[in-house]
Amino acid sequence: MSNEERRSADYHPSVWELQLIESLSTPYSYELHANRLEELKQEAKRALVSTNEPRAKLKLIDSIQRLGVAYHFEREIEEAIKLTEVDVNGDLHTTSLHFRLLRQHAFSVSTDVLGKFRSNRDGKFKDSIRTDVAGLLSLYEASYLGVPGEDHVLEEAKNFSSKHLKSLLETIKDEFLAKQVKQSLEVPRHWKMPRIEARDFIDIYSSDNTRNLDLLELAKLDYNLVQSQHQRELKDLARWWGALGFKEKLSFSRDRLMENYLWAMGMVFEPQFSKCRIGLTKFVCILTAIDDIYDVYGLPEELELFTKLVNRWDSMAIDDLPDYMKICYLALFNFVNEMAYDVMRDHGLFVLPYLVEEWANLCGSYLVEARWFSNKYSPTLSEYLENARTSIGSPAALAHACMLLGSPVAQRSLMDCFKHGSDQLIYWSSLITRLSDDLGTYTAESERGDVTKSIQCYMIEKGASEKESKEHIKGLINQAWKELNKENSKCSLPKPLVNMSLNMARTAQCIFQFGDGIGTSTGVTRDRLTSLIVEPIPVKEP
Repeated sequence: MSNEERRSADYHPSVWELQLIESLSTPYSYELHANRLEELKQEAKRALVSTNEPRAKLKLIDSIQRLGVAYHFEREIEEAIKLTEVDVNGDLHTTSLHFRLLRQHAFSVSTDVLGKFRSNRDGKFKDSIRTDVAGLLSLYEASYLGVPGEDHVLEEAKNFSSKHLKSLLETIKDEFLAKQVKQSLEVPRHWKMPRIEARDFIDIYSSDNTRNLDLLELAKLDYNLVQSQHQRELKDLARWWGALGFKEKLSFSRDRLMENYLWAMGMVFEPQFSKCRIGLTKFVCILTAIDDIYDVYGLPEELELFTKLVNRWDSMAIDDLPDYMKICYLALFNFVNEMAYDVMRDHGLFVLPYLVEEWANLCGSYLVEARWFSNKYSPTLSEYLENARTSIGSPAALAHACMLLGSPVAQRSLMDCFKHGSDQLIYWSSLITRLSDDLGTYTAESERGDVTKSIQCYMIEKGASEKESKEHIKGLINQAWKELNKENSKCSLPKPLVNMSLNMARTAQCIFQFGDGIGTSTGVTRDRLTSLIVEPIPVKEP
């Protein structure tokens, strides 16, 4: 069939030319700054160990986490939180902060600790706390750590605190506090991509009159050094992406190397996981091309054949594929086989069947949506979500990420998880990612006439308005976060995999916060990548 019969999404060219990526540079390096980094880490560790007053210790832990340097002190932080008892006489700020930190770190704590701030008469939060800005902010942040099945205290806390914070916002004189309130009302900390939270909070913490100067310098230096690592990885990826040839051979597809790296960096930013980020970025690049084939460019009979051959996993059987699909299939085939080889060589685990199964499931879900589109079929919301939690790519991404962590324990745990169907953590993370994507891409995909997504499904099924449907989807995201919080509190999977599941949901909400941050990446996404990858933070060295 002729190219005239094929659809096009008219994606704009990349705003990050490969030559630009390969020219990235920074004056910061681990070779030059290792000694100062170690000195500052030791100072922060001493501060953490020597701070005994509970309120001060909790604030220090929270600052370390928000500044993005907690990965240096995981054991010390865990121990400090475990040993700090809940103060029954604590103020609203301290009690709410302690509650949030305990739940973030999967310790059991009841909403009963907030009872003293509620009226004995009707159970509502007391009017006496409605002007306590710091306390309200802490309560608001804690309200996002709810789990299913508990009482409505945290939902009431969220409504009460957000209402009064919004009314007080313009009157807050303290610059340090005002900035935090503004940012938290936009995106609560628990939902925020860690690397963006670190960059934002470094600026905010600089205006804190009680700031720890050594900790602030550590945060800035560490941010720049991690950024230097990310730049090195992107230079390697730029060479790989150029050699892959997708830009020329699959010109209909999105050319988004930097934006795809944002997914990987959002899921796992720490420097020791370099191999994982590089592999994840390659995964997302290949997935993006295949997604565009199914969504836009491929003809129905081509998609049926491609799906069949992914299930068959045989590079010698692709003669009947059109050339553009052969290129894509071989790139996928080589990428997965190479990853499976590395895991077998390094850890003695044969993971190829699991990886192939993930791609077969993914392409199968793409084919379902392509058939819906071809047949002009509108699924129910439930039917759509059952398929879409796979088609978003999150289960496959987390499977690959786990294999790339370099941890045999994590790899075996995930393989057991998939074997026994106990993948609720991955399910809820995937659902949040899917729904966030739908909210962000709704306008562009509706105008293009793409397959029906969750918002349209609900509109058609319930006769709801667009506004009502979007609110319903936001409600599903809120509920899914509660489920994800529950899984975090009881999950036996290795901590890095749990964190990646949480961070995938956070990264999706970041990317699609203002629209389709991948398809149209000329605005907020470009600015964020500039801040995260290109521009270091000035550090005044002693």
